Amino acid sequence: MNLHHLLFTLLVSCAASAVAQETFRFGTNVNPQGEKIEVDSRGFIIGGKHVLPVMGEIHYARVPEQDWRREIQKMRAGGITILSTYVFWIHHEEEEGRWDWDGNKNLRKFIEVCQEEQMPVVLRIGPFCHGEVYQGGFPVWLADKAQKDPQQYKLRTTALGFMAATRNLYNNIFAQVNGLLWKDGGPIVGVQIENECRGPWSYYMALKDMATEAGFDTPFYTRTGWPKLNGDEEFGKMLPLYGDYADGFWDRDLKDMPGAYKDAFIMKDTRLSAVIATEALGTHQDTKMNTQDLSYPYLTCELGGGMMPSYHRRINMSGKEVKPLAICKLGSGSNLPGYYMYHGGTNPYNPKHTMAETQATQVTNYNDMPHMTYDFQAPLGEMGQPNWTAWHESRWLHQFLADWGEELSQMDVDTLSEHYARRGSFEFFNDYVRILNEGGNAYITPRNLKLSTLNSQLSTILDWATVEPFCKADGIIYFIAIDGKKPQLSINGKVFTPKLNKPFKAAGMTFCVLSKEKAMTAYKIDGKLYYSDGILFKDGTRIMEETWNILPTKVNDALAKEHGGLREVKMGSQKVAAQPTDEDFDKAATWIISNLNELNENLDLYLQISYRGDVARIYADGQLIEDNFWNGKPMLVRLSDLVGKRVELKILPLGKDYPIYLQQEEKAELEKAPNGILLSLDNIQVIERQTNEYAAP
Repeated sequence: MNLHHLLFTLLVSCAASAVAQETFRFGTNVNPQGEKIEVDSRGFIIGGKHVLPVMGEIHYARVPEQDWRREIQKMRAGGITILSTYVFWIHHEEEEGRWDWDGNKNLRKFIEVCQEEQMPVVLRIGPFCHGEVYQGGFPVWLADKAQKDPQQYKLRTTALGFMAATRNLYNNIFAQVNGLLWKDGGPIVGVQIENECRGPWSYYMALKDMATEAGFDTPFYTRTGWPKLNGDEEFGKMLPLYGDYADGFWDRDLKDMPGAYKDAFIMKDTRLSAVIATEALGTHQDTKMNTQDLSYPYLTCELGGGMMPSYHRRINMSGKEVKPLAICKLGSGSNLPGYYMYHGGTNPYNPKHTMAETQATQVTNYNDMPHMTYDFQAPLGEMGQPNWTAWHESRWLHQFLADWGEELSQMDVDTLSEHYARRGSFEFFNDYVRILNEGGNAYITPRNLKLSTLNSQLSTILDWATVEPFCKADGIIYFIAIDGKKPQLSINGKVFTPKLNKPFKAAGMTFCVLSKEKAMTAYKIDGKLYYSDGILFKDGTRIMEETWNILPTKVNDALAKEHGGLREVKMGSQKVAAQPTDEDFDKAATWIISNLNELNENLDLYLQISYRGDVARIYADGQLIEDNFWNGKPMLVRLSDLVGKRVELKILPLGKDYPIYLQQEEKAELEKAPNGILLSLDNIQVIERQTNEYAAP
C-alpha cells in the first residue's frame, strides 16, 4: 500500500473531481516512488487528489523515547494524518557548541519511527519556538550574548551574530534529518520558519534562505499567520497557518473567558484570532485579512481545545471544547484542522533551572509554567492517557474527514452566520461556548449528499438527516446520534426513523445510526468497525488495545511534616502572580510515599494523586520528578520514576486571597475551606496501562 493511500485513507469511490487551481511552488514535492504533494488555494493535493488531512502536535523531547512508536500509532488511531513537532534549540545546545541528540532528544530516531509508521512530519525549526519552553527555546548563552552585544546578537533579527548562530542551528538540525525528507522517501513534508513573528519580511526570507541552504528542500514551507506582519510579504514563499484557542493561560485577566475567547466558537470570515499570545501581542490584535492572504488555502496549526494551567490562571478544560472549535473552523472554510497540542508531554529535567517558561528569565518571560508537566489537557495527555471526551469527539470528526474530506475540500462556504455554515452538501452548527454555554451543541449534518459504498454501484441522495456522518465500513454508512435530536434520515424523499445501533436498508444501501455511547467504542480499522472500551490502534498488522484501569492497590502516604503557613505571593516581572520557589517547598506539607517497591515493576503503572492546594511536587531521592498547579484535576506520575527511591509528595496550601484565576468549581472549594486555607491529600490511586493484542468480543 503506498504512503498517501495509507495516510489519508482515500476510500471514497464517489470522489468529487478536482477543481483546477493554480498550485503554489515551493521545494521538491515528488518522492522516489513518484508520489507528488501539491498545494493550491484549497489545500493539499496528494497523488492528484485533494485531501483534507488532520495535523496534531507532539514534542519528541517531551515524550520518552521508548513510547514514541506507540504514541504515534495512537495519534493515527485518533485520526491524525500529519504530525508536527518543535525542535527546541535549548534542548539540543544548552552549552554553546555542545550538541545533544541522545535519548528523548534523538530527533533522527524519532523521524525514523515516523517513517516506519508512515506518518508525515512538519518540522517547526525556529529559531524561536515558544512552546512554553525556557526562553522560547533560546539557550541561556545566546540570550546572554544578545543582552551584552545587541548590535551583533539581537534576537529574532538579521543581526550578524544571531544569524550565524541560527545558521549553525539549522545546519545541525538538518544533519539529524538528512535523507529523511519527502524527496528522499522520508516523512518530512514541510518546515515551519520562526513562530509568532511580525517580521519584517526580510527576516523571514533570510531564515528561509538559510534553511534551504542547509538542505531543507520540502514540498511546502509554513509560518504562523499571526500576528499580522509589519509590512508586506512576498506572496507565495510560505503558507500562513492559523490558530484559535478556547481559553488561554497567558491572559492577564483573572476572569472567566475574558476578551475574545468566545469568538473561537463562532463561524467567521476571518482566519486571524484576537486571543493568541495576548500577553505579548496585546488584546487589540487586528483580525482583518489582507486580500492576498485569502488566496492561500485556509490551514490551521494551532487549534487549542486543550490548555496548560499557568500559575496565575488555572484553566480546567472539560474536553468538550475540541470538537466545537474544529467544527467552527471547518464550517468557515478550513481544509486542515491542526491541533496544538494533540499529545502532551514532560519537560526534560535540568538541575540548573526549569526548562519551562518563567517570568524570571531575560526573554519569553510572560508566564510561570509548571517545571515538569506539559500535559496541556490534550486529547492524549502527558503520559499518553486519553482525555476521553476530547479523544472520542475529535476522532469521530476526523473519521468523517477521512471518508468525506476529499469531497468537503472542494466545497466552498456558501452560507455563513455565527452559529451556522454550509459548505456544499454539509451543514455545520455550533452554539456551545466554553463556560458561557456549556449546554450547547456542535455537529455536522448532510444536505443533498450523494452517497455510494465501496461494494455497490448504486447511488442515492441523502436529502437531510438529524444525525452526524461518521464513516463507511463493512458496506454500511454509519452515523452518530445527536443529543436532543430524534434520529431521522430522508433518503430519496422518504423519511426513516431508525432504531439506534441497528442497521437498516434503504434505496439499496445499508445504514446504521450509532448511539453516542456505542460510538465511543467504535474504531474503523482497515475498512471494518471494531469495538472496545479502550483505545484500538494498529501496530504493523496487529490490532492493539490499550486500557487504563485503577488497581485496588493501596499506597502508604505518611504525613511527615505539616505546612509552615501561607507564603507571600509576589508579582513577577510581568505583573502576574509568581509561582513558589524551590525554597518555598521547604515549608510545604510533606507526605512520604512508601511501599512502591512492592508493586510489580513489569507493569506499566502510574500514581494518580488527588489533592487540593496551590502547587504539588513529587521528589525522588531529592530530584524533582513531577509538579502540578492545582486546577481541580489529579496529578499523574510515572511509577518507573519512583520505584527504589525515597519519594516525597510536597503540597503548598492555597490562600483565598491569592491573585490567581480559578474556575467556579475550584473557587467554591477554596471559599469553603477552613480559615480560607485549602490543603488536603484526598487519595493516591495506582493506575495501570495495559496494552495487549485485541481480542474481538
